[in-house]
Amino acid sequence: MASSKFYLRKARPAMRRYSLAIASVALSLGAALVLQRYHFRGVEFPLFLFAIALTVWYAGVGPAIVAVVLSSVAFDYFFTEPLYTLYVRRSDLPYYIIFILFASLLTWFSAVRRRVERQLLQSRDELQQEVALRTQQASLLNLTHDTIFVRDMSFVITYWNRGAQELYGWAAQEAIGSRSDDLLATIFPAPLEDILSELLRVGRWEGELKRKKADGTEVSVASRWSLRLDEQQRPVAIMETSNDITERRRREEEIRGLNQQLGRRSAELEVVNKELEAFAYSVSHDLRAPLRHMSGYAELLQKKVSSLLDEKSHRYMEMILESAKRMGNLIDDLLAFSRIGRAEKQKTLVNLDQLLKDVLGELRQETQGRDIVWKIDTLPVCYGDRSMLRLVLVNLLSNAVKFTRLQPQAKIEIGCGDGSKDEIVVFVRDNGAGFDMKYVKKLFGVFQRLHQTEAFEGTGIGLATVQRIIHRHGGHVRAEGAVDQGATFYFSIPKS
Repeated sequence: MASSKFYLRKARPAMRRYSLAIASVALSLGAALVLQRYHFRGVEFPLFLFAIALTVWYAGVGPAIVAVVLSSVAFDYFFTEPLYTLYVRRSDLPYYIIFILFASLLTWFSAVRRRVERQLLQSRDELQQEVALRTQQASLLNLTHDTIFVRDMSFVITYWNRGAQELYGWAAQEAIGSRSDDLLATIFPAPLEDILSELLRVGRWEGELKRKKADGTEVSVASRWSLRLDEQQRPVAIMETSNDITERRRREEEIRGLNQQLGRRSAELEVVNKELEAFAYSVSHDLRAPLRHMSGYAELLQKKVSSLLDEKSHRYMEMILESAKRMGNLIDDLLAFSRIGRAEKQKTLVNLDQLLKDVLGELRQETQGRDIVWKIDTLPVCYGDRSMLRLVLVNLLSNAVKFTRLQPQAKIEIGCGDGSKDEIVVFVRDNGAGFDMKYVKKLFGVFQRLHQTEAFEGTGIGLATVQRIIHRHGGHVRAEGAVDQGATFYFSIPKS
């Protein structure tokens, strides 16, 4: 009975993970079928990719493989001609193979990245905890009982307390009458004449000494000497109090070793990041080549047999070309998003006013022929990475221009909001399509879209990129909006 309960406890998390894979694919399939019924075409591809990405992120590789298989079967059965069969026509094979290939690569890339990041973060946390623990233990050693003994000006011991006996191992009757530097085999940090000169001049001296115990072991002590004077102000004795810092020194050495290990781990992390970057380049290069071939040959095929194709075949060709283009955009945006987390910040003083003018100049082509009312306040100078902050403004302003497209007169406002004395708050407000505030938490997720692709193009990575950049600057991002009443996006960054 006990073993069966243990098996059930172990099996439940796995069941939940695989249930997530099935549920995400089922929901994506349901949504695609509903949208297809209302004549929305081409949505099944991103919906199934979203289900796969969600599964690999929250459930791991095993459930993600299940999601890829289920998505492939559902895609073939419900959306590939002939419908409601698992038969794949030769003309549909490129589209179908590219879907499986991209889904598999997405699953592998996400799984590898998450596993590596999780391992590195866990290693870093463990090292930081160990360093904190060692540091705390080292500082607590300062609370041990002090040792106290007194010697005359000839260094002959005249008083020896219990703390000295506990530390050094000699009883009082053995120590009193002996010269302290001979008994303890003291190693001074400087010539003894210099130490005595300072003691006679200021009446005290502090330093670290190395000594030997009665059993021959060496100890390090933090020693404090105080000079005792007689009535005629002549020096007659030296009182010494000391703390055993041997363990603290050993801990400090361990901490130095741990810090060196942390440095090596950081170097390893840098190597892994470079490997990820190389992997990203490989994906972009190797995946773009077949995409270019597919798109190019599809265009040639479309031109060559255009007169022989019926309307449905023409639509199939257009869907292949459009999906190849969308996949290329997804690859580009995903790679750009991953690079943001690895790129080194080059912080300088950034004139946000000038940066905004540059971005608006780039957007001039998108706004040609549009009736847009711009309201631009004066923006402050901040301290950050200019190229990253430029990307933030490009994404936010491009969204404002895009989502006000259906308005007879678009209104876009850029200005400063209220923030603390240590931060700068900038907002971008528009009167466009807006969004439902109950979905506000989804806005900044990768591949999260609150509008149909047919209405507003995009890959769903722009706002995730904005959030990652602002977080790397130590700031925050938030959004406010209402359906058909526009939206406002705020981002804050520290002033220095």
